[in-house]
Amino acid sequence: MSENVNPTPEVTSDDRLWAALSWLPVSPLYPLLAVLMLLMDEKKHRPFIRYNAVLSLATGAALIPLSIITLGFAALGYLLFFWWAYQAYQGVTVKLPFLSDLVQNQRWA
Repeated sequence: MSENVNPTPEVTSDDRLWAALSWLPVSPLYPLLAVLMLLMDEKKHRPFIRYNAVLSLATGAALIPLSIITLGFAALGYLLFFWWAYQAYQGVTVKLPFLSDLVQNQRWA
């Protein structure tokens, strides 16, 4: 479902940790972590963190209407967030069809 690109060398271990945290849907408060990263001055200027936080928010927002339309079956997509969190922690740039391009073309990340 996702296409991964090789790890980028300029990504620090701190970047990888914060990027992974933006993907974790551990509670109903999950979007708050991603939003917090976009508000923290020292984090919002790190490209890897910003990209993952924005992509995580966009993916979560896309799954809400899909879950309603499919009577909750699309909510199983949130299980993929754990895989994407792992990928971000490894320093791999997660690429999702349509959403990654949308986020980059709109210059959100």
